[in-house]
Amino acid sequence: MRVLVIGSGGREHALAWKLAASKQVERVFAAPGNPGMADVAECVAIGSDALEELAVWAEGHRIDLTVVGPEAPLCAGIADRFRDEELAVIGPDWASARLEGSKAFAKAFMARYGIPTAAAVQFDSVEPALEHVLRQGVPIVIKADGLAAGKGVTVAATLPEAEAAIRDCLERDRFGEAGRQVVIEECLCGQEASVLALVDGTTVVGLLPAQDHKPIGDGDRGPNTGGMGAYAPTPIIDAALRARIDREVLQPALRGIQEEGWDYRGVLYAGLMLTPEGPKVLEFNCRFGDPETQAILPALETDFAELLWACHNGELDRVQLRWHDATVVTVVLAAEGYPGSYRKGDRIEGLETVREMQNTVVFHAGTGRGPDRHWCTAGGRVLGVTSWDRDLVAARARVYRAVSAISFRGMQWRSDIGVRALGSPEPGDTGMQR
Repeated sequence: MRVLVIGSGGREHALAWKLAASKQVERVFAAPGNPGMADVAECVAIGSDALEELAVWAEGHRIDLTVVGPEAPLCAGIADRFRDEELAVIGPDWASARLEGSKAFAKAFMARYGIPTAAAVQFDSVEPALEHVLRQGVPIVIKADGLAAGKGVTVAATLPEAEAAIRDCLERDRFGEAGRQVVIEECLCGQEASVLALVDGTTVVGLLPAQDHKPIGDGDRGPNTGGMGAYAPTPIIDAALRARIDREVLQPALRGIQEEGWDYRGVLYAGLMLTPEGPKVLEFNCRFGDPETQAILPALETDFAELLWACHNGELDRVQLRWHDATVVTVVLAAEGYPGSYRKGDRIEGLETVREMQNTVVFHAGTGRGPDRHWCTAGGRVLGVTSWDRDLVAARARVYRAVSAISFRGMQWRSDIGVRALGSPEPGDTGMQR
């Protein structure tokens, strides 16, 4: 099998890495990929937004299966374009990708099919939105309606914070088209978790539940990011809760997908808040999560290519999911200034040392090669250091040993990935700026 992975980040590196390990895969390509993937995939200089060029290239190079990483090409209709040419692709069609492309659209979908979520109202002008916040009080959640790279959500603890978030979207144009409408939600209490599932149109199969860490700083302090780390499986979702999530979230979503007549062959990602009343959906995404993918795939024992091929062919009910008896932890190393304006071109030290460590892999997200061919920073989230071991305590110890071996100017990371699952905060490095 010849496989194409579309995208250029840490998630795509993890997808290519896992596919390259499959006995069914002859060759992996990545478009556009990144330099850190070169050991597992051949990079192709086509951007992930060049839908027509990608379809032509895939057909001309006899690609058997394409896996789409980022949300933007899915929301632009890349799966439709590929299927028009009878090319196998993992990703939902344009109609169903709106579940991620518009939070207002997703809210309406959840209301139609009885999926538990926070109460919400949409606004496209400042004054009515501010009046609503004054009536509801704080804390309250302000969301840009469209795609904002995971940074369009503000949990406002004060009225000035809520007003600033509303004006950022509707007045200051911070998120462009994505912020032309805001969704204002009640603030739910509980722990967040991510449940990724594969959908083949008739069957939905949940993967290992994970827990992401969005804010930049330890203790969930600071602005939201695309994700500063994750671990899987998370013990806060036990077998009984997994069954409830399947019953109350995944199965109703599948029923809705079928009733809407969508062609959904890909990943349904449910970002959940585990409230005292039960799990409620914070958001739906329509692709593999980043960095949850980096924490889930190393634990997968089932052949990944076979699993995705079954998803494409509507045969997920014939595949038995098997997992290694291990916990995986991913810690993201970010550039100075991220999630705002960040530095580039800083020399990265220690990757050779980490390469020799057992049960550890580094997924490249934003790296490049300097004039001397040395690794350097080239993005906001630079690396995803991933380790696995028998349990969460051992996996955390292993991954932070690897993190301590890597350095670059202004490196940011969180030292508390997975700590909340251990029951009490753990003292240590602040994880900020070194």
